[in-house]
Amino acid sequence: MVAQEPEGTTMHTGDDTDSLERATRDFIAARPRLFGIAYRVLGSSAEAEDVLQETWLRWQNTDRSDIHEPTAFLTTITTRLAINVAQSARVRRESYVGPWLPEPVDTGQDPQLGAERAEALELAVLLLLEKLNPLERGAYVLREAFGYPYKQIADILETGEANTRQLVSRARKHLAAERKEPVSPAEHRRLLEVFLAAAQKGELAVLEKVLAADVVSYADGGGIRGASKIPVVGRDHVSKYLTAFAPRFWPPARTRWVEANGRPAVLVSVGENAVALLSVDVSADGIDRIMWMMNPDKLSAYVASLSD
Repeated sequence: MVAQEPEGTTMHTGDDTDSLERATRDFIAARPRLFGIAYRVLGSSAEAEDVLQETWLRWQNTDRSDIHEPTAFLTTITTRLAINVAQSARVRRESYVGPWLPEPVDTGQDPQLGAERAEALELAVLLLLEKLNPLERGAYVLREAFGYPYKQIADILETGEANTRQLVSRARKHLAAERKEPVSPAEHRRLLEVFLAAAQKGELAVLEKVLAADVVSYADGGGIRGASKIPVVGRDHVSKYLTAFAPRFWPPARTRWVEANGRPAVLVSVGENAVALLSVDVSADGIDRIMWMMNPDKLSAYVASLSD
C-alpha cells in the first residue's frame, strides 16, 4: 500500500500567504490527533514525528481550495503514511538486537495523547499491536482510540466496510487472547511499588508473590551491554533473574516516579544518566509483563520530553 492523497486534490502552485497561514493553523489544531494516530500505529514517537513532517509537506503542496474538512484530510494522509512506515519497519525490527519494545511517551500533559479515549496507548497494548499487520493496527487505532465510524475508516484504508469490521474484530480478539483484564491505576501503582522494593533488595519470596505464573520480562537495550537479548519467561526464572542481578544493578542507582503511556513507571538513573525506564503490565494474577527500556536513543528521547 502506497500512501496517496485523497482523490480530487492537485498540487498547489499559488503564493497565497493567507491560505498558507490557514493551512498552518489547521495543521497545528489537528497535530495532537495526527501524532496520536501515527504513534499508536508505529509504537515510536521518532517515526511518528517523521510521518507528521511528511504530512505537513504534502499539506503545504496540496490545492486546499476544495478541502472543507482539513482534519479528515490530514488524518487520511497521516494514517496511510504511518501504515506504509509500519510495513517497512516490520523488516527492520526482524533484525533488531534483542526484544523490541515501544518507545515510551510522557502522557503527563496529554493523558489521552490526542485521542477521544486513551485506548491503544499503554506500552503492553502497543507491544501486542506490533504483532498485528499494519492494516489491522490502523483500523483498530482509528476505531478504538479515536471513535471513527467504520465507513470513514474504510475510506481512509481504501478497503470495504465489511473488511474494516473484520480488521478491527481480529485486532480485538488478538488483544483479548494475549492480555488479561488490567487492574485499577491504584492497584497497578501498589504492585509496582512492592515489585520495585523487592527487586532492589533481591527478595525472592516477595517477587514470587507479585509475579504472575506466566510473567515475561523484556529488556530493550538496542544491542547495548547489560540488557538480556531474549525475554525471560515464567515466575521462577524471572524472580531468580531479578535476584541475581540486583546486587550489581541497584546499589549505584536512584529512582524517580514518572508517567509513561498513561501508567506509573520508574526512571532509573546512575549519576546524571538515565539507564532504564521500568514499567509493568498488571492483572488480577499479578505482574504479567515487565518492560525495561534501556535503549539509549529511546530512553533519552523520553527523558527529554518529561514534564517538569
